[in-house]
Amino acid sequence: MNPTSDAYLILDLGTSSSKVFVVDAGENILFRDRRKHHLYRPAPHHVEAHPTAILDRVRDLIQSAGRWARDRGLHLSQAGLACQRSTFLFWDRITGAPQGPALSWQDSRATDIVAALETRRREIQSRTGIPLSAHFGGPKYLHLIRHEAELRAGIDAQRFIFGPLSAFVVYHLTGVLAVDETIAGRTLLFHLDRRRWDPDLLNWFQIDESVLPPLAPTLTDWGVLDTETGAVPLRCVIGDQQAALLGQGTSLALNFGTSGSVQVHTGSTAKHVPGLLSNVLVSRGDECHYFLEGTINACNSLFYWLEDEFHLPHRDMQWHRRAAATSTTGILVPGFVGLAAPYWQDQFQTIFWHLDPDNLDEVVRAGMESIGFLTADILAAMAVDLPDHPLPAGGGGARPPLLQFLADLLDHPVGHTVQKDKTALGVLRCLTNPSLADISREKASLHPLYHPRQSKAWRQEKIQNWRRALSRAGILPRLAAERGSEGFGLNQ
Repeated sequence: MNPTSDAYLILDLGTSSSKVFVVDAGENILFRDRRKHHLYRPAPHHVEAHPTAILDRVRDLIQSAGRWARDRGLHLSQAGLACQRSTFLFWDRITGAPQGPALSWQDSRATDIVAALETRRREIQSRTGIPLSAHFGGPKYLHLIRHEAELRAGIDAQRFIFGPLSAFVVYHLTGVLAVDETIAGRTLLFHLDRRRWDPDLLNWFQIDESVLPPLAPTLTDWGVLDTETGAVPLRCVIGDQQAALLGQGTSLALNFGTSGSVQVHTGSTAKHVPGLLSNVLVSRGDECHYFLEGTINACNSLFYWLEDEFHLPHRDMQWHRRAAATSTTGILVPGFVGLAAPYWQDQFQTIFWHLDPDNLDEVVRAGMESIGFLTADILAAMAVDLPDHPLPAGGGGARPPLLQFLADLLDHPVGHTVQKDKTALGVLRCLTNPSLADISREKASLHPLYHPRQSKAWRQEKIQNWRRALSRAGILPRLAAERGSEGFGLNQ
């Protein structure tokens, strides 16, 4: 690269680590660095992170990238940040100090709030585009202020702010207090169609608008980052799954990481579907694009949980190798973090249906298959036609045995996206494309491809067993389980 060329600094704040990238306008990743952070589970249904530790790692990454660019004479012209979306915390608006841990997107302690608002479930989803769930911001806020007197006192004194991790980090890095619309959609306080905080939602969750960061579009002036090369304007803040879809370069994509998602770009109009999540994909000023999403709580996090359950060192899990060498007729329904789309069932006892719970390899295989079943159920709920090309799938969990199982279950080819670090590429496309419509242009390259190998009878039996296991978990009526594949919505 020419020493005078511009480059872009991209931050990706995930569940288990934060990453930084230096990328050129040709989408070549010139530099990457990573810092791990940890989640803590102090009690059942409690999943926490240390916000200050995450912030320190992000600052370290910015300086690492800045030093690398400085030593090569590169000019960092702009920066963008992608972040996990449903991690929330309180912090002091004067000192910036966090007031306790950040509650991870996996945290579901606020089931009491969800139960109390059950009669408003349908109205909440019609306004927000997402289901009422303890994983999101509003229930977490109300639960915490009811159980922690110091937080209530700080709110009453107008001292504390409540917001997502992205807003906390940006506030410390640039001094700008705001929340991007793609992440505001995870609060249960944001009216999706009107793109503003909703007075009724604020009232139901007993939160004053002054407690929340102001809303901002994805692409705007977010202040400047201090780096070794000087001040770099931060021009984009976006949810990590939105960025991943934009980085895939297709209108429909699968993404498997710590959690997973099925995503489809719905254009300039929000599409509301019960059991799924509709959200802002990207926005600039008055222009806005939306997407429909089905989330899977337990992807790689399922195998981390199994490591703990079986007291297995992480290096010995190798779930993709165990799954590839094993078959099962049993079913695992992962209840330890609950089911997200399309069922929205809070935490329950994990179901081992026709499985030997002491046979690790078979349990791992059944756990991997649960990801495939949930993916298929989400696609059925979306009621979208599968494309005439292979489904693109990416992320650290998009391993060969899972993609082959999906191809068999869906009776449709699946391809692994060649592009790595799609979240970073999605942020870059936000920064470099003047038109929002151009950001999601078709770009995916797929290799290898996985083609269906199994029979219709195999698919029907698999689906029937899955539905019976869901019935045992109390998620599906027993009658629906007995109907087997009927109503599954996919080619059988």
